[in-house]
Amino acid sequence: MNKPSASYLITVAAVAMLAAGLYFIKTIEDPQGVLRALPYICVGLGSAMFGHGMGEIMNRYAMKHNSAAAKQLAIELKDERNQAIANQAKAKAYDMMVFVFGALITALALMGIDLTMLLLLVCAYMFIVGYGTYYRYKYYKEM
Repeated sequence: MNKPSASYLITVAAVAMLAAGLYFIKTIEDPQGVLRALPYICVGLGSAMFGHGMGEIMNRYAMKHNSAAAKQLAIELKDERNQAIANQAKAKAYDMMVFVFGALITALALMGIDLTMLLLLVCAYMFIVGYGTYYRYKYYKEM
């Protein structure tokens, strides 16, 4: 499947998911179990997918009808300065995330949430920190 048709398919699926979620929110009177959260998950995922799909469609339309803008965007994407800025922003966001995620886990532990949820969060946190440590060590050896 090529990129343009994938964007249209994602957009159509998103509208269907969004409509189904809204329909279930309005029609199910006393949801039980999974049906309490599923419609809201459908609305959230549908909205995100719709935004992504429409963004791709609009981007392709703009690039098709304005070749100067397409050439300028291609230059900016390959520009080393822009890539360095993006990498530095990611590094700052990672540094912030480590502290915020750690504080959140501590706060949830002090609130006494279910141990299973707490262990899942701790495992995700440790995976992210381990991933960062692995690549830091790998890049340290290369340079």
